[in-house]
Amino acid sequence: MAFFLVIYPGYHIQYGIVKMTMHIDEKLLARVMKDYEFPSKTEAVEAALREMDRQMRIREFRKNGLGLTPDELGNAVDPNYDVNLGRNVYLSGYAAEEPAPYGSSDPR
Repeated sequence: MAFFLVIYPGYHIQYGIVKMTMHIDEKLLARVMKDYEFPSKTEAVEAALREMDRQMRIREFRKNGLGLTPDELGNAVDPNYDVNLGRNVYLSGYAAEEPAPYGSSDPR
């Protein structure tokens, strides 16, 4: 968590906190707090802001990419990486035991 110093002339010093008055749909806020189990309104609003920020960064990343040339991108991948391992292509022979036959009384 990053903190920053905010100094309000004639007021007091706050660290990373900005107090403000907002007009928010109360039913929407209550529903979000209940569905996501937020203990406070502040946490619900902060989570919503963080999610919107995350989505914007994803859009920027999709638009701008990694900033690598095709050669740099190719060299960034481990040459021993096997894409099929993530696709469960090699399932046969890797199971701890054979599956129970369909319709058997085996409790598995």
